[in-house]
Amino acid sequence: MSKKKGGVGKTGGYILLGLLLLGLGGFGATNFGGSVSSIGKVGEAEIPASDYFRAIQQEMRAVQAQTGQALTFQQARAMGIPDMVLSRVVTSAALENEAAQLGISVGDERLAQDLREIPAFQGVDGSFDRESYRLALQGAGFSEREFEEQLRAESASTLLQNAIQAGVVLPPVYAQTLVSYTGERRAFTWAELGAEQLTTGLPVPSDEDLQTFYDENIDRYTRPTTRKITYAWLTPAMIVDTVEVPEDRLRATYEERSAEFNMPERRLVERLVYSSEEAAQEAAERVASGDVPFETLVIERGLDLADTDMGDVTEAALGDAGEAVFAADVGEVVQAPSDLGPALYRVNAVLAAQSTSFEEAVPQMRDTLALDQARRVIEGLANQLDDELAAGATLEDLAGDTEMELGQIDWTSSSNEGIAGYAAFNEAAAEAETGDYPAMAELGDGGLFALRLDEIQEAAPYPFEEVRDRVAQDWEANARATALADQAEALAGQLSGDTGFDDLNLRARTVDEGLTRNANTDDVPQAVLTQVFTMSEGEAAAVKGAGTAYVVRLDDIIEVDPEDENVRQFRQLFAQQADQDVSQDLFRALAQDIQSRAGVEIDQAAVNAVLANFQ
Repeated sequence: MSKKKGGVGKTGGYILLGLLLLGLGGFGATNFGGSVSSIGKVGEAEIPASDYFRAIQQEMRAVQAQTGQALTFQQARAMGIPDMVLSRVVTSAALENEAAQLGISVGDERLAQDLREIPAFQGVDGSFDRESYRLALQGAGFSEREFEEQLRAESASTLLQNAIQAGVVLPPVYAQTLVSYTGERRAFTWAELGAEQLTTGLPVPSDEDLQTFYDENIDRYTRPTTRKITYAWLTPAMIVDTVEVPEDRLRATYEERSAEFNMPERRLVERLVYSSEEAAQEAAERVASGDVPFETLVIERGLDLADTDMGDVTEAALGDAGEAVFAADVGEVVQAPSDLGPALYRVNAVLAAQSTSFEEAVPQMRDTLALDQARRVIEGLANQLDDELAAGATLEDLAGDTEMELGQIDWTSSSNEGIAGYAAFNEAAAEAETGDYPAMAELGDGGLFALRLDEIQEAAPYPFEEVRDRVAQDWEANARATALADQAEALAGQLSGDTGFDDLNLRARTVDEGLTRNANTDDVPQAVLTQVFTMSEGEAAAVKGAGTAYVVRLDDIIEVDPEDENVRQFRQLFAQQADQDVSQDLFRALAQDIQSRAGVEIDQAAVNAVLANFQ
């Protein structure tokens, strides 16, 4: 459960959503056919069925807003949304029950303040409006008394939650330790020993050597659990070449996207607004005289350059400033009016006008429209294909009678090629059972598929003879790495104050600035980076790699500067995150303890009745 802000919690939020989202207004009045008002309780605190319904709807709409795609209830169930929301409303009820047991409540003044802060109850002037309040409650199926009691209980539980989560502050040394650990750097010198530098030959492995290596590294030669799957699929890309796009639709699209295909000349502009003409004039003169650059003016105002960025703008969009700005050269700063007051404008680039004729735009539009049309064609086929499967048609029949393509795959959890590149297919492949009825399902790009699980092959080692060549290659690579590591160990022992990498004919690479232990770089092998954080300054060591070896010397341990501004910011960030994590842990522990003491009763039939409203 996320930390709440203020006293207006689920009830006020649901009322507002009820006015804005489709289907919510009438729900409270129907009350699940008049028979279900609660899905359970925690102690004496009831869990209203309406709260559960609205919370699920709110969560589904939040997911839709994030993804930009419609979310069916079946998809929501697959994502675990109903169970997650149930846990949340149970926790809310637990808090309300505990607040009631402890005698925590809020007064009328706080309740009135909470009511005034709910936008749905405000008039056009932003103040509380009694008529808006009455109509909002009526539309959501609440009486004033019922709503105010729920809001009072919610505010009380919020006070309890805040009391648990507020004031959790870990000792400063905790954050400093984290910063020191993550920010400390190592400067070092290292060299790689390749196969060409091996001074000893490698033995020829016997069959017994290979068998032993195979047995000791059996995980390398074990086939993962494999699902042999037959599938039929159809994607927009498969039929896009067969789709005809009428010219009238192309011309209509061209007209709709005219602003995209035909753009006037534009400028990339930054704007810094001042409170008076005098202040703007003074700033312009400072820039013109060379006293300060435009960036300094921005910093003096306590702003970042990003705050002044207007992006690419047309002359018309700049209004009265357009003529002056478009007459300026790149890099020039000019003074001109704006809708916010006198301002300085800096021109960063000139974007020439673009004009794309209908004939030139046709290929781009046709591709987009044809793909969209292909999706519509497939969408129209979905029910027909599903009906054919239900009537007894096999996947092979579909592939023979329709444009669907038949395929087979030995699917594992790491498969990602072809149809296994779609998350929807992988989810279905992982959940399929032998003998399941093949059902049509959607792919993320608008395609369709159905699958049949033919066989499950449990994880098992490949027979030795089947992978013998691979075992031999791995044995040789390991033997080479071991020999090189022994050679590197000897060379590392020779590194001292007077003996350097050059003296040992090693091509050294030095990391002067140092790297943190979590540095992400392709320039230094991870094994070398891990090793230097176990070494003392001046120490040299050998590191075994995959078919190679390394010699590394730690040159310097660069500790974190506690006074550095970046370090201070990281320390503050770590401290805030740690405080929040601990407070959340405390809250979860309290919620679990309350539920254990008070007891949780869930009416599964009532839960099912709520979920039935989404079918």
